[in-house]
Amino acid sequence: MTIESVRAFFAEKSPDVTVIETEASSATVALAAEAHGVDPDQIAKTICLKAGDTILLVVAAGTKRLDNRKFRDRFGAKPRMLGAEDVVSVTSHPVGGVCPFGLPEPIPVFCDVSLRSYNEVVPAAGATNAAVKISPHTMAELTEAEWIDVCQ
Repeated sequence: MTIESVRAFFAEKSPDVTVIETEASSATVALAAEAHGVDPDQIAKTICLKAGDTILLVVAAGTKRLDNRKFRDRFGAKPRMLGAEDVVSVTSHPVGGVCPFGLPEPIPVFCDVSLRSYNEVVPAAGATNAAVKISPHTMAELTEAEWIDVCQ
């Protein structure tokens, strides 16, 4: 799966989006921003969380932090980060390459409003050296994401 499932996702849903592979790792916000020549907040980081019994993905601007209170108010539970093995099991993507595209099973996706500041964002694409450049609104539409405000 991973990068190939992301390629298949875009081939089916938005063929104009190309997966970009870099020589350098883009596994962190800082590395990704450098590799793609963008502001760190343009990196759309995807966090795999558990709220009660529900596993979900939150996509947010690169330097923003999850606000526990806002999250709890929205989801009725404290956010719990999944371990690396669980993230791979749920998304098929390794930590550093997690994205809301090409998932093996549907997972609720939420885009934080912090992404709306940009015309183009750069989320990972299923590998620690792969990404796509996409409008945040297109990303939300393709992944059937709901817009929320859970970051600070």
